[in-house]
Amino acid sequence: MEYTAVYTYILHTIIFILGILIGSFLNVCICRIPEKKEIIYGRSHCLSCGNVLKWYELLPILSFLLQKGHCRSCRVKLSLQYPLVEMTNGLVYVLVYFRYGLTITSLLYCLCASALIVLTVIDWRTFEIPVGINIFIGVLGIINLITDFGNWLNYCLGFVTVSGLFIIIFMITKGRGIGGGDIKLMAVAGLLLGWQNIILAMVIGAAAGSVIHLLLMKMKGKGHVLAFGPYLSFGIFITMTAGTEIINWYLKSFL
Repeated sequence: MEYTAVYTYILHTIIFILGILIGSFLNVCICRIPEKKEIIYGRSHCLSCGNVLKWYELLPILSFLLQKGHCRSCRVKLSLQYPLVEMTNGLVYVLVYFRYGLTITSLLYCLCASALIVLTVIDWRTFEIPVGINIFIGVLGIINLITDFGNWLNYCLGFVTVSGLFIIIFMITKGRGIGGGDIKLMAVAGLLLGWQNIILAMVIGAAAGSVIHLLLMKMKGKGHVLAFGPYLSFGIFITMTAGTEIINWYLKSFL
């Protein structure tokens, strides 16, 4: 029993470290993708003074704490985005592993969650979902379809169920009611999750968006236009980790 507990703790720690390491790369994507800069090549540097960062300034979370949230060279205050994104990605990886174990589903869902984190921050700031992120999630969906081909109809229906509804809304409102990026996101996410789960993700995302944005409008004077991607991403992640349980609870309680 003690051996099992130690093994589980070590494995969770390794997965968390992997998550925050990838989270550090996600910050690079968040900063560079909107500016259409290269995300693979090019040294990381301070956005204020341009100083190229040393390896010990790039340690996820730890470097931010050791430098007390400031650039080592120019002492400008660093954004909390950096440790928050890294921490969130690490915790998400542990949660997905706890739910699915060491499986192909865990791998696909972890990668999807990382893409959703990048999408959320970028769309919140720019009201635009990068095409590359939707393509990346689409590739994950295709891999999922191939590895679970026995349920191909479920995933193919997921591809068109919510995205089809969004296309209708897009046409009726002439693009004012929904964005093209949101349509593509729900198509590729549906390919990964299946039709029942993508409907649940839409419901959760719409509910969260309605409540939170109304509060932001009242408390912070936000406009009527909202970035829908972050809320849809929230719905997708909740569905990835607890969709089956939520759907079963609903069916038993109300049907």
